Amino acid sequence: MPFAKNKHKRINSLAVFLAAVVLMGCIRLASLGVVNANKHITEAEGMTMRTAVLKAPRGEILDSCGREIAVNREGYNVIFNSAYLEKEKLNDLILVLCNYLQSENTQWTDTLPLEKSAPYGFNEKVSDSFLSSIGLAHYASSDNVFLKLTETYGLEGYNKEQARIIMGVRYSMFDADFSIANPYVFAEDVPASVMQKISEGRYLLKGVSVETAHFREYVDTDLAPHLIGTMGAIYKEEWAELKDKGYSYNDKVGKSGIEAYAEEILRGTDGEITYYIDQNGIVVDSQVTKAPIPGKTVILNLDKNIQDSTQKALSDTIRNLNANGGACTGGAAVVMNVKTGAIYASANYPTFDMETYFTDYQSLLDAPNNPLINRAFQGIYPIGSTIKPIVAIAGIDNKLLKINEYITCQGTYKYFHDYTPSCMKVHGSIGLNTALAKSCNYYFFETGRRVGATKLSEYYRSFGLGVNTGVEISDSAGILADVSEGSGDTLQIAIGQKNAFTPLQLAVYTSTLANGGTRYKAKLINSVVSYDLKETFTASTGEEMNKVSISPEALEAVKKGMLSVTVDGTGASVFHDYAIKVGGKTGTSQNEGIDHSIFIAFAPFENPEIAIAVVLEHGNSGFAAGSIVRAAMDAYFFSGEKSVDDSPYYTPLQ
Repeated sequence: MPFAKNKHKRINSLAVFLAAVVLMGCIRLASLGVVNANKHITEAEGMTMRTAVLKAPRGEILDSCGREIAVNREGYNVIFNSAYLEKEKLNDLILVLCNYLQSENTQWTDTLPLEKSAPYGFNEKVSDSFLSSIGLAHYASSDNVFLKLTETYGLEGYNKEQARIIMGVRYSMFDADFSIANPYVFAEDVPASVMQKISEGRYLLKGVSVETAHFREYVDTDLAPHLIGTMGAIYKEEWAELKDKGYSYNDKVGKSGIEAYAEEILRGTDGEITYYIDQNGIVVDSQVTKAPIPGKTVILNLDKNIQDSTQKALSDTIRNLNANGGACTGGAAVVMNVKTGAIYASANYPTFDMETYFTDYQSLLDAPNNPLINRAFQGIYPIGSTIKPIVAIAGIDNKLLKINEYITCQGTYKYFHDYTPSCMKVHGSIGLNTALAKSCNYYFFETGRRVGATKLSEYYRSFGLGVNTGVEISDSAGILADVSEGSGDTLQIAIGQKNAFTPLQLAVYTSTLANGGTRYKAKLINSVVSYDLKETFTASTGEEMNKVSISPEALEAVKKGMLSVTVDGTGASVFHDYAIKVGGKTGTSQNEGIDHSIFIAFAPFENPEIAIAVVLEHGNSGFAAGSIVRAAMDAYFFSGEKSVDDSPYYTPLQ
């Protein structure tokens, strides 16, 4: 079983890590026997102590079944330790190391804003603070910088190419607050061949070590990148605040998504190593005085199988539409537990790959259709006819529409003299069931007018439209237009125009309707557990945001109409032969050019478990999004994969 294998792997990894720390500590403690026994003597002789950080592993991110999403991979960093470096030999040492790395085609850290080749001009706009930090005026040129650093670091005896290499490293050490307490990461994640070379030459490279480090690895690099988020180096603007929280300049921190939201949870507690230094500045011994504590692991509600299936269906559908003459610019889909608000999947298209995110960042920024935008949570769209179930509920429960009432669709709605919108066809005398199944605009023009703009907006808000969902990462509240009572605009909001909402809000609304009126906070995180998965610290519960008062009669009538949508209505082409009864509603929202395609659904009809919302930008028709809804349902109901509810890592939301 994948989660059992994962658990044993993580426990073994943690055991090895802790054993190494303990062993190091024991060796040092044994060697310090004499030092400790003569503590007062050594103090009298001028011995001092300095502490440095031992980095803790970052907590990992798993899906609801314990499948790995963001994990730690062991690698090697080349470290400068100030306690052991021979300062007078530092420049030559740097040159030797850089030659090592160049021969292995490996980069080292260089934050100096000068080009690495002649004529060594500025490679970015330099700030006054940079120039001031090296003792130059704000108008200094790149030549001034090169000359100043040559003097500062004693590089007069080296050629310009060598001097540029050395000053780049020396400045980076200065920039990173290099000291005994803050070792300097000269190169990150170096190949094993570099590690071996440096280890073999360790007697000639005093103060340089190769240490095992943990690097973030995304198991499926294209899986939900907008949700999982990114990690990166600490920005200078962040450093002042993070330094006070115990971070070192070389640390990586969460920049977006769950990595950023759960930074304080995922971040471990660093340990300490103490160095004993004699009056001549020579380190005579060291001791692990505080073992590092790994960060906590975050278990998501996300299900990798459902997520992968939904992503693939979204991508395939859009590509197929465009291959056949369409002009779909993107889309999003959200799959949610209707009884808890747990998010099982959230897909975006276009998207990006975490493996190439940093190298492709500028091209992603410049790419058409904005692949970096989380359309599912932040993209806002008019939702078309998918709004109609709420309009019907508002009409029935305010006694402005009778469940058995028939309204005659005449094609053009002429109540207002200055605004006379039309239905897609003349449906004649129809009831609610047919009005939902055939998506008759005329029926909902009349119902919406009776209810009024103010009351409609109140209902929309109570279903989660026009308000934030409470999800852990950034989401949009959408647009709930301020519509004048009694105007033609009331007709527009009654059929899903003028207002604009996110796919996530649509999923929340559909869940609220499917469960009978309880709106839950949208949840990505299921629980927080220890690094070895043995202890649970927090487990999320279904958090109620509000209740919508829906009469049983109204709920039954509207849900019955939504069943008709998938049986013999506008969604029948997708679901007429489906093994499970599905309630749904298609939508085609007017937009410049080709209309958006929207589909909301819940299943099973008799006892709903999941809700799904899909939006295709310029997808043309409501049923175009239906194949994505069906693929997500297939993954949830029929994939044969282990259910999230059966996973030992999944804490059912209560």
